[in-house]
Amino acid sequence: VLFLTFFLFGFFLQGSQSFIGVNYGEVADNLPPPASTANLLKSTSVGKVRLYGADPAIIKALANTGIGIVIGAANGDIPSLAADPNFAGNWVYTNVMAYYPTSQITVVSIGNEVVTSPDPNLASQLVPAMQNVQNALDAASLGGKVKVSTVHSMAVLSQSDPPSSGTFGYGDTMRALLQFHKANGSPFMINPYPFFAYQSDPRPETLAFCLFQPNAGRVDSGTGIKYMNMFDAQVDAVHSALKSMGFGDLEIVVAETGWPYRGDPTEIGPSLDNAKAYNGNLINHLRSMVGTPLMPRKSVDTYLFALYDEDLKPGPLSERSFGLFKPDLSTTYNVGLSSLSVSPARPTPSAARWCVPRAGVGDAELQSNLDYACGQGIDCGPIQPGGACFEPAAVASHAAYAMNLLYQTEGRNPWNCDFRQTAAVTDTNPSYDSCVYPGG
Repeated sequence: VLFLTFFLFGFFLQGSQSFIGVNYGEVADNLPPPASTANLLKSTSVGKVRLYGADPAIIKALANTGIGIVIGAANGDIPSLAADPNFAGNWVYTNVMAYYPTSQITVVSIGNEVVTSPDPNLASQLVPAMQNVQNALDAASLGGKVKVSTVHSMAVLSQSDPPSSGTFGYGDTMRALLQFHKANGSPFMINPYPFFAYQSDPRPETLAFCLFQPNAGRVDSGTGIKYMNMFDAQVDAVHSALKSMGFGDLEIVVAETGWPYRGDPTEIGPSLDNAKAYNGNLINHLRSMVGTPLMPRKSVDTYLFALYDEDLKPGPLSERSFGLFKPDLSTTYNVGLSSLSVSPARPTPSAARWCVPRAGVGDAELQSNLDYACGQGIDCGPIQPGGACFEPAAVASHAAYAMNLLYQTEGRNPWNCDFRQTAAVTDTNPSYDSCVYPGG
Protein backbone atom coordinates (compact mmCIF):
# COMPACT_ATOMS: atom_id res chain seq x y z
CA VAL A 1 0.00 0.00 0.00
CA LEU A 2 2.80 2.39 0.87
CA PHE A 3 4.52 1.65 -2.42
CA LEU A 4 1.28 2.24 -4.33
CA THR A 5 0.75 5.53 -2.52
CA PHE A 6 4.22 6.77 -3.40
CA PHE A 7 3.94 5.46 -6.95
CA LEU A 8 0.68 7.27 -7.57
CA PHE A 9 1.95 10.44 -5.95
CA GLY A 10 5.12 10.36 -8.03
CA PHE A 11 3.17 9.63 -11.20
CA PHE A 12 0.80 12.51 -10.46
CA LEU A 13 3.66 14.96 -10.18
CA GLN A 14 5.15 14.16 -13.56
CA GLY A 15 4.44 16.75 -16.24
CA SER A 16 2.38 19.91 -15.90
CA GLN A 17 -0.28 20.45 -13.28
CA SER A 18 -3.32 22.42 -14.35
CA PHE A 19 -3.79 24.13 -10.99
CA ILE A 20 -0.27 25.63 -10.88
CA GLY A 21 0.29 28.73 -12.99
CA VAL A 22 2.74 31.59 -13.11
CA ASN A 23 2.53 35.31 -13.86
CA TYR A 24 4.63 36.52 -16.79
CA GLY A 25 5.16 40.26 -16.40
CA GLU A 26 7.14 42.29 -18.91
CA VAL A 27 8.13 45.49 -17.09
CA ALA A 28 11.77 44.67 -17.75
CA ASP A 29 14.53 45.17 -20.30
CA ASN A 30 16.43 41.92 -19.78
CA LEU A 31 13.88 39.15 -20.40
CA PRO A 32 14.82 36.11 -22.48
CA PRO A 33 13.19 35.53 -25.89
CA PRO A 34 9.60 34.19 -25.69
CA ALA A 35 10.64 30.95 -27.40
CA SER A 36 13.22 30.30 -24.67
CA THR A 37 10.61 30.99 -22.02
CA ALA A 38 8.19 28.57 -23.67
CA ASN A 39 10.83 25.84 -23.58
CA LEU A 40 11.54 26.65 -19.94
CA LEU A 41 7.87 26.36 -19.03
CA LYS A 42 7.58 23.03 -20.84
CA SER A 43 10.34 21.69 -18.58
CA THR A 44 8.31 22.53 -15.46
CA SER A 45 5.06 21.42 -13.84
CA VAL A 46 3.51 24.83 -14.62
CA GLY A 47 0.24 24.28 -16.46
CA LYS A 48 -0.79 27.84 -17.24
CA VAL A 49 0.53 31.37 -17.66
CA ARG A 50 -1.03 34.74 -16.93
CA LEU A 51 -0.05 37.69 -19.10
CA TYR A 52 -0.89 41.26 -18.18
CA GLY A 53 -1.38 42.14 -21.82
CA ALA A 54 -1.64 40.21 -25.06
CA ASP A 55 1.91 40.16 -26.41
CA PRO A 56 1.72 38.41 -29.81
CA ALA A 57 5.26 37.02 -29.56
CA ILE A 58 4.53 35.30 -26.25
CA ILE A 59 1.12 34.00 -27.32
CA LYS A 60 2.66 32.54 -30.50
CA ALA A 61 5.58 31.01 -28.57
CA LEU A 62 3.13 29.17 -26.32
CA ALA A 63 1.29 27.63 -29.29
CA ASN A 64 0.99 23.83 -29.22
CA THR A 65 2.50 23.61 -25.72
CA GLY A 66 -0.72 22.69 -23.93
CA ILE A 67 -0.10 25.56 -21.53
CA GLY A 68 -3.22 27.56 -20.73
CA ILE A 69 -2.96 31.32 -21.25
CA VAL A 70 -4.70 34.20 -19.50
CA ILE A 71 -4.42 37.38 -21.56
CA GLY A 72 -5.24 40.85 -20.32
CA ALA A 73 -6.86 44.00 -21.61
CA ALA A 74 -5.22 47.06 -20.08
CA ASN A 75 -7.07 49.35 -17.69
CA GLY A 76 -6.70 52.06 -20.30
CA ASP A 77 -8.72 49.99 -22.79
CA ILE A 78 -11.75 49.68 -20.50
CA PRO A 79 -13.53 52.92 -21.54
CA SER A 80 -13.35 51.99 -25.23
CA LEU A 81 -14.34 48.37 -24.58
CA ALA A 82 -17.33 49.56 -22.55
CA ALA A 83 -18.50 52.24 -24.98
CA ASP A 84 -17.96 50.57 -28.34
CA PRO A 85 -18.97 46.98 -29.16
CA ASN A 86 -17.00 47.24 -32.41
CA PHE A 87 -13.83 48.08 -30.46
CA ALA A 88 -14.47 45.00 -28.29
CA GLY A 89 -15.03 42.87 -31.39
CA ASN A 90 -11.80 44.05 -32.97
CA TRP A 91 -9.94 43.44 -29.72
CA VAL A 92 -11.19 39.85 -29.57
CA TYR A 93 -10.39 39.29 -33.25
CA THR A 94 -6.83 40.64 -32.88
CA ASN A 95 -5.92 39.11 -29.53
CA VAL A 96 -7.94 35.90 -29.29
CA MET A 97 -9.22 34.65 -32.64
CA ALA A 98 -5.85 35.21 -34.33
CA TYR A 99 -4.25 32.57 -32.08
CA TYR A 100 -6.99 30.31 -30.72
CA PRO A 101 -7.03 27.30 -30.43
CA THR A 102 -3.38 26.71 -31.38
CA SER A 103 -2.51 28.93 -28.44
CA GLN A 104 -4.70 27.75 -25.58
CA ILE A 105 -6.21 31.06 -24.42
CA THR A 106 -8.56 30.26 -21.54
CA VAL A 107 -9.38 33.61 -19.91
CA VAL A 108 -9.48 37.26 -20.93
CA SER A 109 -8.92 39.47 -17.90
CA ILE A 110 -10.39 42.92 -18.30
CA GLY A 111 -8.07 45.22 -16.38
CA ASN A 112 -6.17 44.61 -13.18
CA GLU A 113 -7.40 45.63 -9.71
CA VAL A 114 -9.89 48.02 -11.31
CA VAL A 115 -12.50 48.07 -8.52
CA THR A 116 -10.00 49.43 -6.00
CA SER A 117 -8.32 51.82 -8.44
CA PRO A 118 -8.37 55.55 -7.57
CA ASP A 119 -10.54 56.25 -10.63
CA PRO A 120 -14.18 55.48 -9.70
CA ASN A 121 -15.31 56.04 -13.29
CA LEU A 122 -13.17 53.12 -14.40
CA ALA A 123 -14.94 50.75 -12.01
CA SER A 124 -18.35 51.81 -13.29
CA GLN A 125 -17.31 50.90 -16.84
CA LEU A 126 -15.85 47.51 -15.93
CA VAL A 127 -18.94 45.31 -16.27
CA PRO A 128 -20.06 46.93 -19.56
CA ALA A 129 -16.55 46.33 -20.93
CA MET A 130 -16.63 42.68 -19.79
CA GLN A 131 -20.08 42.23 -21.33
CA ASN A 132 -19.00 43.61 -24.69
CA VAL A 133 -15.99 41.29 -24.75
CA GLN A 134 -18.24 38.40 -23.78
CA ASN A 135 -20.65 39.28 -26.59
CA ALA A 136 -17.74 39.37 -29.06
CA LEU A 137 -16.56 35.95 -27.91
CA ASP A 138 -20.10 34.58 -28.21
CA ALA A 139 -20.35 35.96 -31.75
CA ALA A 140 -17.10 34.15 -32.59
CA SER A 141 -18.46 30.88 -31.12
CA LEU A 142 -15.89 31.07 -28.32
CA GLY A 143 -18.33 31.72 -25.49
CA GLY A 144 -17.76 29.13 -22.76
CA LYS A 145 -14.40 28.19 -24.24
CA VAL A 146 -12.69 31.48 -23.38
CA LYS A 147 -13.91 33.04 -20.14
CA VAL A 148 -14.08 36.74 -19.30
CA SER A 149 -13.03 37.93 -15.85
CA THR A 150 -11.12 40.65 -14.01
CA VAL A 151 -8.55 40.52 -11.22
CA HIS A 152 -9.00 42.01 -7.74
CA SER A 153 -6.75 42.87 -4.83
CA MET A 154 -7.76 41.69 -1.36
CA ALA A 155 -8.82 45.28 -0.70
CA VAL A 156 -12.20 44.49 -2.29
CA LEU A 157 -12.99 42.84 1.03
CA SER A 158 -14.11 45.19 3.77
CA GLN A 159 -13.62 42.38 6.30
CA SER A 160 -11.57 39.19 6.10
CA ASP A 161 -10.74 38.16 9.68
CA PRO A 162 -11.94 35.68 10.77
CA PRO A 163 -12.41 34.00 7.38
CA SER A 164 -16.06 33.19 8.04
CA SER A 165 -16.80 36.92 8.33
CA GLY A 166 -15.47 37.70 4.85
CA THR A 167 -17.43 40.60 3.35
CA PHE A 168 -17.07 42.63 0.19
CA GLY A 169 -17.08 46.39 0.02
CA TYR A 170 -18.06 48.21 -3.18
CA GLY A 171 -21.61 46.84 -2.93
CA ASP A 172 -23.37 47.61 -6.24
CA THR A 173 -20.21 47.23 -8.31
CA MET A 174 -19.38 43.86 -6.77
CA ARG A 175 -22.94 42.58 -7.11
CA ALA A 176 -23.01 43.45 -10.82
CA LEU A 177 -19.65 41.71 -11.29
CA LEU A 178 -20.76 38.58 -9.46
CA GLN A 179 -23.96 38.42 -11.47
CA PHE A 180 -21.85 38.58 -14.63
CA HIS A 181 -19.64 35.72 -13.40
CA LYS A 182 -22.64 33.58 -12.51
CA ALA A 183 -24.36 34.20 -15.85
CA ASN A 184 -21.24 33.33 -17.83
CA GLY A 185 -19.61 30.66 -15.70
CA SER A 186 -16.41 32.66 -15.32
CA PRO A 187 -14.05 32.62 -12.32
CA PHE A 188 -13.64 35.23 -9.60
CA MET A 189 -9.94 36.15 -9.66
CA ILE A 190 -8.17 37.53 -6.58
CA ASN A 191 -4.63 38.38 -5.42
CA PRO A 192 -4.02 37.12 -1.85
CA TYR A 193 -0.57 37.98 -0.50
CA PRO A 194 0.32 36.57 2.94
CA PHE A 195 3.54 38.58 2.50
CA PHE A 196 1.63 41.82 2.97
CA ALA A 197 -0.27 40.34 5.91
CA TYR A 198 3.05 39.60 7.60
CA GLN A 199 4.33 43.11 6.91
CA SER A 200 1.34 44.51 8.78
CA ASP A 201 1.84 42.08 11.70
CA PRO A 202 5.55 41.14 11.83
CA ARG A 203 5.51 38.71 14.74
CA PRO A 204 7.36 35.36 14.52
CA GLU A 205 4.13 33.42 14.90
CA THR A 206 2.60 35.38 12.03
CA LEU A 207 5.58 34.58 9.82
CA ALA A 208 5.21 30.85 10.52
CA PHE A 209 1.48 31.09 9.79
CA CYS A 210 2.19 32.87 6.50
CA LEU A 211 4.96 30.49 5.38
CA PHE A 212 2.99 27.24 5.93
CA GLN A 213 5.39 26.39 8.75
CA PRO A 214 4.48 24.76 12.07
CA ASN A 215 2.44 27.11 14.23
CA ALA A 216 -0.29 27.03 16.84
CA GLY A 217 -2.95 27.83 14.26
CA ARG A 218 -5.71 30.43 14.42
CA VAL A 219 -9.27 29.51 15.33
CA ASP A 220 -12.12 31.12 13.41
CA SER A 221 -14.46 32.30 16.17
CA GLY A 222 -17.43 31.99 13.83
CA THR A 223 -16.95 28.36 12.83
CA GLY A 224 -14.46 26.89 15.30
CA ILE A 225 -12.24 25.89 12.38
CA LYS A 226 -8.51 26.06 13.12
CA TYR A 227 -6.53 27.55 10.24
CA MET A 228 -2.91 26.49 9.92
CA ASN A 229 -1.84 28.96 7.21
CA MET A 230 -2.69 32.45 5.97
CA PHE A 231 -3.27 31.39 2.35
CA ASP A 232 -6.21 29.16 3.28
CA ALA A 233 -7.56 31.85 5.59
CA GLN A 234 -7.46 34.50 2.88
CA VAL A 235 -8.99 32.27 0.20
CA ASP A 236 -11.76 31.14 2.56
CA ALA A 237 -12.48 34.78 3.46
CA VAL A 238 -13.13 35.36 -0.25
CA HIS A 239 -15.36 32.28 -0.38
CA SER A 240 -17.30 33.51 2.65
CA ALA A 241 -17.77 36.93 1.05
CA LEU A 242 -19.06 35.29 -2.15
CA LYS A 243 -21.39 33.02 -0.18
CA SER A 244 -22.78 35.90 1.89
CA MET A 245 -23.94 37.58 -1.34
CA GLY A 246 -25.46 34.38 -2.73
CA PHE A 247 -22.60 33.45 -5.07
CA GLY A 248 -20.89 30.72 -3.07
CA ASP A 249 -20.71 28.40 -6.08
CA LEU A 250 -18.43 30.70 -8.10
CA GLU A 251 -14.97 29.34 -8.85
CA ILE A 252 -12.15 31.22 -7.15
CA VAL A 253 -8.85 31.62 -8.98
CA VAL A 254 -5.75 32.98 -7.23
CA ALA A 255 -4.43 35.29 -9.96
CA GLU A 256 -1.32 36.34 -8.03
CA THR A 257 0.50 35.27 -4.91
CA GLY A 258 4.18 35.22 -4.06
CA TRP A 259 6.98 36.35 -1.77
CA PRO A 260 10.01 38.52 -2.64
CA TYR A 261 13.45 37.00 -2.11
CA ARG A 262 15.12 40.33 -1.33
CA GLY A 263 14.17 43.87 -0.36
CA ASP A 264 15.47 47.16 0.92
CA PRO A 265 17.08 47.14 4.39
CA THR A 266 13.99 48.83 5.83
CA GLU A 267 11.55 46.24 4.44
CA ILE A 268 10.15 43.55 6.70
CA GLY A 269 9.84 40.02 5.34
CA PRO A 270 11.77 39.72 2.06
CA SER A 271 14.48 37.05 2.13
CA LEU A 272 15.59 34.08 0.08
CA ASP A 273 14.65 31.65 2.86
CA ASN A 274 11.18 33.14 3.28
CA ALA A 275 10.49 33.20 -0.47
CA LYS A 276 11.63 29.60 -0.85
CA ALA A 277 9.54 28.50 2.13
CA TYR A 278 6.39 30.30 0.99
CA ASN A 279 6.43 29.26 -2.65
CA GLY A 280 7.74 25.76 -1.99
CA ASN A 281 5.25 25.04 0.77
CA LEU A 282 2.39 26.59 -1.22
CA ILE A 283 3.17 24.34 -4.19
CA ASN A 284 3.27 21.30 -1.91
CA HIS A 285 -0.01 22.40 -0.31
CA LEU A 286 -1.65 22.66 -3.73
CA ARG A 287 -0.27 19.29 -4.80
CA SER A 288 -1.69 17.64 -1.69
CA MET A 289 -5.21 18.40 -3.03
CA VAL A 290 -6.36 18.90 0.57
CA GLY A 291 -7.97 22.23 -0.37
CA THR A 292 -9.06 24.79 2.22
CA PRO A 293 -11.29 24.15 5.24
CA LEU A 294 -14.32 25.64 3.45
CA MET A 295 -13.44 24.19 0.03
CA PRO A 296 -11.89 20.80 0.79
CA ARG A 297 -10.45 18.15 -1.52
CA LYS A 298 -9.59 20.39 -4.43
CA SER A 299 -6.81 22.83 -5.20
CA VAL A 300 -7.66 26.37 -6.17
CA ASP A 301 -6.04 27.33 -9.48
CA THR A 302 -3.09 29.47 -8.40
CA TYR A 303 -0.76 31.69 -10.43
CA LEU A 304 2.57 32.26 -8.70
CA PHE A 305 4.09 35.71 -8.87
CA ALA A 306 6.29 35.76 -10.80
CA LEU A 307 8.17 34.01 -13.58
CA TYR A 308 10.95 36.63 -13.77
CA ASP A 309 12.01 39.75 -11.89
CA GLU A 310 10.77 42.93 -13.56
CA ASP A 311 13.75 45.24 -13.24
CA LEU A 312 11.97 48.37 -14.47
CA LYS A 313 9.24 48.35 -11.84
CA PRO A 314 9.24 51.37 -9.52
CA GLY A 315 9.04 51.22 -5.75
CA PRO A 316 11.04 49.31 -3.14
CA LEU A 317 13.53 46.62 -4.13
CA SER A 318 11.03 43.88 -3.24
CA GLU A 319 8.85 44.94 -6.18
CA ARG A 320 11.67 43.86 -8.50
CA SER A 321 12.47 40.64 -6.63
CA PHE A 322 9.66 38.12 -7.04
CA GLY A 323 11.14 36.13 -9.93
CA LEU A 324 11.34 32.35 -9.66
CA PHE A 325 13.73 32.25 -12.61
CA LYS A 326 16.57 34.46 -13.80
CA PRO A 327 16.92 35.91 -17.32
CA ASP A 328 19.48 33.17 -18.08
CA LEU A 329 16.68 30.64 -17.31
CA SER A 330 18.35 29.32 -14.16
CA THR A 331 16.31 29.15 -10.96
CA THR A 332 16.51 31.96 -8.44
CA TYR A 333 15.85 29.26 -5.85
CA ASN A 334 14.44 25.77 -6.20
CA VAL A 335 10.82 25.18 -5.22
CA GLY A 336 10.41 21.88 -7.08
CA LEU A 337 8.74 23.23 -10.23
CA SER A 338 11.14 21.56 -12.63
CA SER A 339 9.83 18.28 -13.99
CA LEU A 340 13.39 16.99 -13.70
CA SER A 341 13.55 17.84 -9.99
CA VAL A 342 10.42 15.92 -9.01
CA SER A 343 11.19 13.25 -6.46
CA PRO A 344 11.28 9.74 -7.93
CA ALA A 345 8.08 7.79 -7.55
CA ARG A 346 9.88 4.95 -5.80
CA PRO A 347 12.95 6.00 -3.85
CA THR A 348 15.86 3.62 -4.13
CA PRO A 349 17.12 2.02 -0.89
CA SER A 350 20.33 4.05 -1.06
CA ALA A 351 18.26 7.25 -1.08
CA ALA A 352 16.14 6.30 1.94
CA ARG A 353 15.72 9.22 4.31
CA TRP A 354 13.44 10.00 7.22
CA CYS A 355 12.55 13.21 9.04
CA VAL A 356 12.67 13.03 12.83
CA PRO A 357 12.56 15.53 15.71
CA ARG A 358 15.85 16.89 16.96
CA ALA A 359 16.98 15.87 20.42
CA GLY A 360 15.82 18.14 23.22
CA VAL A 361 12.72 19.53 21.51
CA GLY A 362 9.93 20.04 24.05
CA ASP A 363 6.44 18.53 23.96
CA ALA A 364 4.80 21.91 23.27
CA GLU A 365 6.77 22.37 20.07
CA LEU A 366 6.22 18.74 19.08
CA GLN A 367 2.47 19.08 19.67
CA SER A 368 2.48 22.14 17.40
CA ASN A 369 4.33 20.14 14.74
CA LEU A 370 1.87 17.27 15.13
CA ASP A 371 -1.16 19.55 14.77
CA TYR A 372 0.38 21.25 11.77
CA ALA A 373 1.36 18.06 9.94
CA CYS A 374 -1.99 16.34 10.44
CA GLY A 375 -3.72 19.54 9.36
CA GLN A 376 -2.06 19.33 5.94
CA GLY A 377 -4.18 16.41 4.74
CA ILE A 378 -1.83 13.50 5.42
CA ASP A 379 -3.16 10.22 6.83
CA CYS A 380 -2.67 10.38 10.59
CA GLY A 381 -4.81 7.27 11.15
CA PRO A 382 -1.83 5.08 12.18
CA ILE A 383 -1.26 7.28 15.26
CA GLN A 384 -4.92 7.25 16.27
CA PRO A 385 -6.18 4.71 18.85
CA GLY A 386 -5.98 1.25 17.33
CA GLY A 387 -3.46 2.35 14.72
CA ALA A 388 -0.16 0.55 14.16
CA CYS A 389 1.82 3.53 15.49
CA PHE A 390 -0.46 4.66 18.33
CA GLU A 391 1.75 3.02 20.97
CA PRO A 392 3.62 4.48 22.67
CA ALA A 393 0.87 7.05 23.24
CA ALA A 394 3.29 9.95 23.55
CA VAL A 395 3.48 13.30 21.81
CA ALA A 396 7.09 12.71 20.77
CA SER A 397 6.27 9.41 19.04
CA HIS A 398 3.13 10.69 17.32
CA ALA A 399 4.83 13.88 16.17
CA ALA A 400 7.77 11.95 14.75
CA TYR A 401 5.48 9.79 12.63
CA ALA A 402 3.42 12.74 11.35
CA MET A 403 6.44 14.95 10.65
CA ASN A 404 8.10 12.20 8.65
CA LEU A 405 4.95 11.44 6.67
CA LEU A 406 4.55 15.10 5.75
CA TYR A 407 8.23 15.24 4.73
CA GLN A 408 7.83 12.19 2.48
CA THR A 409 4.57 13.47 0.97
CA GLU A 410 5.76 17.00 0.21
CA GLY A 411 8.81 16.05 -1.79
CA ARG A 412 11.59 15.03 0.63
CA ASN A 413 13.41 18.32 0.14
CA PRO A 414 15.55 19.62 3.02
CA TRP A 415 13.10 22.45 3.67
CA ASN A 416 10.27 19.91 4.08
CA CYS A 417 12.08 18.72 7.22
CA ASP A 418 12.65 22.03 8.93
CA PHE A 419 9.71 22.55 11.30
CA ARG A 420 11.23 25.77 12.62
CA GLN A 421 14.59 24.08 13.15
CA THR A 422 13.09 21.33 15.35
CA ALA A 423 13.66 18.44 12.91
CA ALA A 424 16.46 16.83 10.95
CA VAL A 425 16.86 14.27 8.16
CA THR A 426 18.35 10.89 9.09
CA ASP A 427 19.27 7.72 7.21
CA THR A 428 18.40 5.60 10.26
CA ASN A 429 14.99 3.98 9.87
CA PRO A 430 12.81 4.91 12.90
CA SER A 431 10.25 2.13 12.21
CA TYR A 432 9.54 -0.24 15.08
CA ASP A 433 7.46 -3.39 15.58
CA SER A 434 4.48 -3.12 13.20
CA CYS A 435 4.82 0.68 12.91
CA VAL A 436 6.36 1.41 9.51
CA TYR A 437 7.68 4.89 8.77
CA PRO A 438 7.50 5.63 5.00
CA GLY A 439 10.86 6.52 3.56
CA GLY A 440 12.67 3.54 2.19
